[in-house]
Amino acid sequence: MRTASVERKTKETDVSVTVNLDGSGTYDVATGIGFFDHMLEQLSRHSLIDLTVRAKGDLHIDQHHTVEDVGITLGLALKRALGDLEGIRRYADVHLPMDETLTRAAIDVSGRPFLVFRIPFSRDKIGEFDTELFEEFFRAFAFNAGLTLHVETLYGVNNHHMIESAFKATARALEAAVAIDPRRAGTIPSTKGSLGD
Repeated sequence: MRTASVERKTKETDVSVTVNLDGSGTYDVATGIGFFDHMLEQLSRHSLIDLTVRAKGDLHIDQHHTVEDVGITLGLALKRALGDLEGIRRYADVHLPMDETLTRAAIDVSGRPFLVFRIPFSRDKIGEFDTELFEEFFRAFAFNAGLTLHVETLYGVNNHHMIESAFKATARALEAAVAIDPRRAGTIPSTKGSLGD
């Protein structure tokens, strides 16, 4: 079983995350931020990664610390669950439509973190959620998971559709990239024989 649990406690947040990479997309998420919970649920459901998240943060200040620290903790849990990366497909990309919006996500589970995030939001907030925090989440997640992650909305109008399609596209790419390929059993998908070194 490729599972992991990670806890992160600071003066600003208290976060715990459990993942099962070979799950069915069941989730139990509570961060105190409704829209963010909804996006994490999308990530779980569409990646088929079982996900439990508990986060308590200094929301009386703002949502930044909670969102970033959930990204950090989720990334660390994913990295731990992946282990030595033997047998994974490693690369995946998805184009995901949502009504008028089309978003592309591409992933390399390389151990070399990088993020390209291009979503042309036209509003500062979706409900009470600051749109700039989405990039903070994806950066924290990618860098702590050891992913090269590119997320780009190619076109769209509705800001809700843009970010929801980004989470769904990332989820579907993640599902494919971390899947075990029987033809690669026991091998690292790199000519170097290692990833992230």
